[in-house]
Amino acid sequence: MSAGWPAVLSHGPLRLRPLAVSDRKDWRRVRQRNIGWLSRWDATTPPGADTRPRTFGAMVRAMQKEARAGRQLPFAVEYDGEFVGQITVNNIVRGSAQFASIGYWIDEGHAGQGLMTRSVAMVVDHCFFVLRLHRIEVAIRPENAASLRVVEKLGIREVGYAPRYLHIDGDWRDHRLFAITREDCPRGLQDRLTAG
Repeated sequence: MSAGWPAVLSHGPLRLRPLAVSDRKDWRRVRQRNIGWLSRWDATTPPGADTRPRTFGAMVRAMQKEARAGRQLPFAVEYDGEFVGQITVNNIVRGSAQFASIGYWIDEGHAGQGLMTRSVAMVVDHCFFVLRLHRIEVAIRPENAASLRVVEKLGIREVGYAPRYLHIDGDWRDHRLFAITREDCPRGLQDRLTAG
């Protein structure tokens, strides 16, 4: 396993832990219940690209392989012991870059309660202080108000606009780009969130 993984991060009843094949039933139940809420933001496979894993188990095993190689951290999000979402650190780059990107989703019934905001803060702090990364990026579709509120609450600044950046919901979609470096929050995002 890579340094800093596997990891379990907690704040009160909020717990982030490695996504596991055994999460299949809960993950599918939450995703099915939220199909209308999440499908507009889901990554899709562009025409002509290799297909994505067809089963939940294959997806998790691929993520676990990437985690063992130090390129990804796939977290399940639990609140009061219930599976409510997922947050994944992707595209971890070492060398002179020392950066990664974060993607996330949450059950609509738990949205707007600050759970994903706290989860992002916990994960960014883990990336900065345990993995020793320098920069974390978040790409958000311009019309995704809920995700935009997360970076706004955390004070993660906008750094650019990327036309046709990711294949989402069946087409190439524009994204607003946000980023934070270790120098931007020397005591961490959780400290900033608590102080705010």
